[in-house]
Amino acid sequence: MSSSLNKIWGSWCAALVLGACSQVAPSVIALEPGADAACALDGMVLKDFPGPKAQILYAEGRPDYYCDLMELFAVLQAPEQKRKVAAIFVQDMAKADWEHPSGHWIAARGALFVVGSKKAGSMGPTFGAFSTREAAAAFVQLEGGNIVAFDQITPAMLSTGKHGMPMAHRDLHLTQPKETS
Repeated sequence: MSSSLNKIWGSWCAALVLGACSQVAPSVIALEPGADAACALDGMVLKDFPGPKAQILYAEGRPDYYCDLMELFAVLQAPEQKRKVAAIFVQDMAKADWEHPSGHWIAARGALFVVGSKKAGSMGPTFGAFSTREAAAAFVQLEGGNIVAFDQITPAMLSTGKHGMPMAHRDLHLTQPKETS
């Protein structure tokens, strides 16, 4: 692990331990990945690629980073995903620079996603994440696509990208649509 990631990791663990001593449960916050942070799924260095990034903070305290939002959803919807998730964060692309995204982390479950736009991420076609409907709608006006909520993302949206091109990680057994409420 890089020294900056160790510092972040240590700070997060300290906050968790101190929070456990009080009556109020600690809030889980997004961790900014270090310059050498790699995607948990394919090992690609996050900073080397455009498009929104994502992270899952697991209950045991270990974060996994993803260089693409489609990879994030592929992992979350995979039947073999059994680890307890503490929080999921994505970058708000109304505030982060698409070509060199940094910071601007928002809770994924509260975000709105644009699927089917012409913008590409590290793995080709990807989703954009936004904290407001207005920002997502403005993105759709420029780049196309449709606005959906976190729980509306289906395996079918992940299985093919723009122009029917197969996604790189379609082999994660994503064959059944996720039920939405």
